Amino acid sequence: MPAGISWPRYITATAAVMLSMLAGSQTVHLIYRPLRDLNDRVEIEEEKLRITKEQQRTSLSSDSNGQEESSNFSNNAR
Repeated sequence: MPAGISWPRYITATAAVMLSMLAGSQTVHLIYRPLRDLNDRVEIEEEKLRITKEQQRTSLSSDSNGQEESSNFSNNAR
């Protein structure tokens, strides 16, 4: 006997909870349609990620160019 109640009562309560959860989930997906614009959101996030990576590459390449120029300057000064 889980939780101090009889098995039939436990199974009935568990079934009622499961049905309520499934009905609520179905209601949300039919009324609010949370997945309707999922593909659009994924495309937007992929574009943001691509832009961020490009910006990091350009900043890294400009940083490495700056380091090369400063090392060339110090070599010429000697």
